Amino acid sequence: MTAINAVTDASFDQQVLASDKPVLVDFWAPWCGPCKTIAPMLEELVDEFADQLTIVKVNVDENPDIAGRMGIRSIPTLSLFEEGAVIAQQTGAGSLGQLRTFIKGNI
Repeated sequence: MTAINAVTDASFDQQVLASDKPVLVDFWAPWCGPCKTIAPMLEELVDEFADQLTIVKVNVDENPDIAGRMGIRSIPTLSLFEEGAVIAQQTGAGSLGQLRTFIKGNI
């Protein structure tokens, strides 16, 4: 199983905005219960969608600049970026099927 890379304020522009394929960003925090619920589901989807997109995580407590810049007001928030722009966003935890549908419907 492929690990989900953590992205920081310093690496966000390079790893997400400049990526040559779509990037799903999980904005989360260690104290967030729903964030813990979707983490293993996202890990399952990393390999499934490896050819189509990259999945990364941003800890909003450790990286407040990027969370503020992206207008993240509640977590978990999943933002799908393509060519440096948000093309889809989902807030809250969902089932594995809902996460898969969100990704497939937007890439």
